[in-house]
Amino acid sequence: MTTEFAPPVLELRKATKVYAGVPAIEEVDFSLRSGEIHAIVGENGAGKSTMTKVMAGVVNLSSGEMLVDGHNVSPKTPNDALRIGIAMVFQETSLVPTMTVAQNLFLGQERYFNRLRGIYIEAQQFMQSLQFDVDPTAVVSLLGAAKKQMVEIARAVLHNAKVIIFDEPTASLTPEEKKYFFDLVLDLKKRGVSIIFISHALEEALLVSDRITILRDGKRVVTDDKDTFDRARIVKEMVGRDLSQTHYGQRKTTVRQQGKRVLSVQNLRMAAMVKNNSLSVFAGQVTGVFGLVGSGRTETFKVVAGIIKRDFMHGGEILLNDRPVRYLVPAPAVRDGVAYVTEDRKLEGFFETKSIAGNIYLGLLAKLRGKRDLVSRREEGESGEHWIKRLNIRAISKDVKAIELSGGNQQKVVISKSLIQDPELIIFDEPTRGVDVGAIAEIHQLINQLADEGKAVVVISSYLPEIMSLSDRILVQRMGKVVEEFSSPEATEEKIMYAAIH
Repeated sequence: MTTEFAPPVLELRKATKVYAGVPAIEEVDFSLRSGEIHAIVGENGAGKSTMTKVMAGVVNLSSGEMLVDGHNVSPKTPNDALRIGIAMVFQETSLVPTMTVAQNLFLGQERYFNRLRGIYIEAQQFMQSLQFDVDPTAVVSLLGAAKKQMVEIARAVLHNAKVIIFDEPTASLTPEEKKYFFDLVLDLKKRGVSIIFISHALEEALLVSDRITILRDGKRVVTDDKDTFDRARIVKEMVGRDLSQTHYGQRKTTVRQQGKRVLSVQNLRMAAMVKNNSLSVFAGQVTGVFGLVGSGRTETFKVVAGIIKRDFMHGGEILLNDRPVRYLVPAPAVRDGVAYVTEDRKLEGFFETKSIAGNIYLGLLAKLRGKRDLVSRREEGESGEHWIKRLNIRAISKDVKAIELSGGNQQKVVISKSLIQDPELIIFDEPTRGVDVGAIAEIHQLINQLADEGKAVVVISSYLPEIMSLSDRILVQRMGKVVEEFSSPEATEEKIMYAAIH
């Protein structure tokens, strides 16, 4: 269905939102046609989330106007936005985890008299009408990421939303779940729903959208039909510079020399996830670890870092600098020079309401635990300023709360919190998940710099081009253990995938 001449269902005109005198978006013009999928892309901090939160009633404009079906509107809350037909599905779902699927669907729409059985039957019929295979009696906390998103979508459709905004909807989905999600989006389009789609995965924007809008530094750079873009043009418009030297997937032509063996894992076992796993990590190199979901990659290195425990009996052995270690909690691992940068920054990476400087300083205090009696506000401020500058964290000041930062800048805070500990072994778990191309280039540069300085670096990633562009050695895990090792020059995507599957 062509949307070229369809009237706009939603418009922003000279939309501006200012925080503490600094514009997050500035005089942005945007239009969404009826029945189109419109992708919004840009670097972290470009204003994507602010712009869509204005539409969803989460954020109010400082100046400018918003129109729905040609009428001027100014939703002050998400409920106001829902009443005029706009729903937003956030990157972190807004469902109540302790309630069932049916209860979440009808939350806020309950009748005065309710029968639980009646709600379940109605929810079942509604989910079947959308062809969503989700049990309405299931507790939301027990659902996977894809099914939680189905519930969010169903709730938006139930509210008769004519515009649905998706903020990084695929960041935590498996490849199979992503395919199913895109099928759902295309089905919504057929139903006449207009979709706004925010993603850092540029290939996804090129795959599903009808038009693409690019933001940079809070301003709209360009809006055009999808067919006029390719990856190179999107990147150039996003960052305002050429990033051709940092493209993914280029096989390394040189491999760093192995330094001393920093980590040796021998016959490691952890429940059903890690089975007799053995591997080594060397100083001065980036060791890439690749595997499909359930291969035990993350669990192996969480055991190394003391976040989870190996089996008590026959759990194998971990040697750090040839010394046997068995960490029951992360604190002694941190003091021994082991840093783990989590894949889930929101849940495990930082304290949302603490400042940038406060979060980074906590990393230092964890390293000095037992050696420091007093907290120094001056030291906290100085260390915050240092790491903000070193990792190019974009914020008004060091005192900004972590929750107020964009995803890429939050990731830089998490990395800074580990690097301030001056670790010898640094484990990056999905270091660029949900991060824009400009920040990806900066994080990759940092990882390479750490290896050049002689650190032992591990990069766990489910994105093969990232593994191939960073790693000196590539370890492939399947069914709980390393099954293949490649040096970077001999590795190909086909060889790695074959080892991961067969």
